[in-house]
Amino acid sequence: MLGSTHGTLTTDFRARVEACGETPRAAVHSSAAPSADDAVPVDVSGRPLHADVPDLDRFFRPESVAVIGASDTEGRPNTGITRRLIGWAERVGARIHPVHPTRPTVFGLACHASVADLPEQVDLAVLLVSDPLPVIEELADTKVKFAVAFASGFAETGGAGAAAQERLAAAVQRSGLRLLGPNTNLNAFEEFRDDLDGPAIALITQSGHQGRPVYTLQELGIRLSHWAPTGNEADLETSDFISYFAEQPEVGAIACYVEGLKDGRSFLLAADRAARNGVPVVAVKVGRTETGARTAASHTGKLTGADTVVDAAMRQFGVIRVDGLDELQDTAALLARARRPKADGVVVYSISGGTGAHFSDLATEAGLTLPALSQAKQDELHQWIPPYLNVANPVDNGGHPVGDWRGRKIIDAILADPSVGVLICPITGPFPPMSDRLAQDLVDAAEQSDKLICVIWGSPVGTEDAYRTTLLGSSRVATFRTFGNCITAVRAYLGHHRFTAGYRSPFEDAPRTPSPSYRKAKALMRPGQQLSEHAAKQLLRAYGIRVPREQLVTSAAAAVRAAGLVGYPVVMKASGPQLGHKTELGLVKIGLTSASQIRDAYRELTDIARYENVPLDGILVCQMVERGVEMVVGVTQDDLFGPTVTVGLGGVLVEVLHDAAVRVPPFGEDQARAMLTELRGHALLEGVRGAPPADVDALVEVILRIQRMALEFGDELSELDINPLMVLPRGQGAVALDALAICR
Repeated sequence: MLGSTHGTLTTDFRARVEACGETPRAAVHSSAAPSADDAVPVDVSGRPLHADVPDLDRFFRPESVAVIGASDTEGRPNTGITRRLIGWAERVGARIHPVHPTRPTVFGLACHASVADLPEQVDLAVLLVSDPLPVIEELADTKVKFAVAFASGFAETGGAGAAAQERLAAAVQRSGLRLLGPNTNLNAFEEFRDDLDGPAIALITQSGHQGRPVYTLQELGIRLSHWAPTGNEADLETSDFISYFAEQPEVGAIACYVEGLKDGRSFLLAADRAARNGVPVVAVKVGRTETGARTAASHTGKLTGADTVVDAAMRQFGVIRVDGLDELQDTAALLARARRPKADGVVVYSISGGTGAHFSDLATEAGLTLPALSQAKQDELHQWIPPYLNVANPVDNGGHPVGDWRGRKIIDAILADPSVGVLICPITGPFPPMSDRLAQDLVDAAEQSDKLICVIWGSPVGTEDAYRTTLLGSSRVATFRTFGNCITAVRAYLGHHRFTAGYRSPFEDAPRTPSPSYRKAKALMRPGQQLSEHAAKQLLRAYGIRVPREQLVTSAAAAVRAAGLVGYPVVMKASGPQLGHKTELGLVKIGLTSASQIRDAYRELTDIARYENVPLDGILVCQMVERGVEMVVGVTQDDLFGPTVTVGLGGVLVEVLHDAAVRVPPFGEDQARAMLTELRGHALLEGVRGAPPADVDALVEVILRIQRMALEFGDELSELDINPLMVLPRGQGAVALDALAICR
């Protein structure tokens, strides 16, 4: 992890970030009520398009604090908390006012009997009471800005606790104040070191203990600026703090431990704000498995959300999801401190061919780019490295050159290559004096280079001077303890800067008013009902999505006439509002080529429908489309994020392989194309075993039109499923062969 020079450093932050080639961000807050002219823009569904940024300055740096339930009786929990709060108030320069009905003083400070007796309007009220609801109602008249509730026994305990939390949230909303908690802790009032330099990590946790490893990074020289322990999030939530931290000029990265999201839309808006400001958000999100989701719910009482959707939403808006707290530490530290990369190329430099090959395998498999160095560069390196050693990348120096003047020459030559953005040096174990000299050369080179140097110090001991003093003492070298964490962090670092360099908020292009397509499709909706295939296809047609030539008929004679108009061969299918999987019931007949087959098929389909007691609105006689790649495109409603769009391999493969990608609207063409590249079966679209490439452009257009439908209908459309969508050869389009739609 990146280290820092110790000691008191007072260099102006603006000068530091400008020296790193970055433009400092100005703090922007929006606590004041907007005027009519400043109303937050909304999309076609009435949902906001911008994150509301709470002005939390007075929360983290209050001028006056009331401690309600303060105590100085030794042995009581409130006494320890009161003592901690008094110490914190002194550090931040706040006046503190104890409140207790029976105490004249607390720790020598005048104590007030009630909230009404406070001598001034306070910025922050800390509630050391088992039931915060009555106190919130008292505070409503005092114009206090913020309150913190430590009490537990709310949504994390089940139904009764959830109801109590709803009452608390309602009281908070009426009062006009903002509440942290309940079920939170003292982490917001920790002591942060003020002798560390450089951009800082801001920390958000829903479990205080899970943030402790990141907080401890200060002991390795990594600066922290804030810690928000959000607890049950009855009011203030993770999204509020992401939005706020993304506007703070001292914050270089936001690290989050998330058990559940309170509101998916708010989270996306906050992530969007961070992406627009170029602030990386690194998150551990539990709930990948059913067990994890169940445990998280019992802890914080919030929805964890379908993990595939959460994962896709995070990736879509640039949130870097990691699995472990060690990865959270290392990735956040690197992203907070490293300068913008000059190139995506990674060079692995080692004193052992085995070490270089091992690391290079892992890095390449993880998606990092390891470019082969030019022949001219290899010839230059062979001035100092024996000619029998490989220096194409990885660069193997054989060991001895690191012990003398040649070591620094090699490092500088690698860094001078324009294709190189990152140099990674794995040192699998200490071997003084060479490892000491190598570490010092890497640190010295990093101080004079604008490129990132990473070191993996593989010793399990970690007390070596080269590690503790030389590497961790550098604010420019990123030091890791494992190969895996280094690869995860570097991949996130390069990916973040690629993402934000071309980032345009998808909310900017979200539709604000209904389209003509929506007005035509609206007339076809049937609230609370599943549409027949014929009606569902009319819905698609309203949005310009191609369907096969077809006619809905109610007699065998009409079916024969329709087949002549549609053109043989044809497909015949039963169509009715209660039909889902028609094939399993024998209600689909394909490849019909004559009038007699049409009449027989009509009779058989209607007989099966009567036997199965399935009401029909008719029989569809459809154009048969055979040549193409079967895909599925659909809309489902997620409990957290609302409508989501899915694309995957169609036909029976969607159920067998579960090869699908998800996005949360709004998104643009780049994300639609990214969905396709995420599919394991993506090669089918490129053409395999002699098949022509599919019309990917047409498929992308269908995805975007389905997204428009999802945005405009919102929760009116419970589910939409096009399966299969036949994607024809390039230049020939895509055809929705079957469709299912359920109205809410």
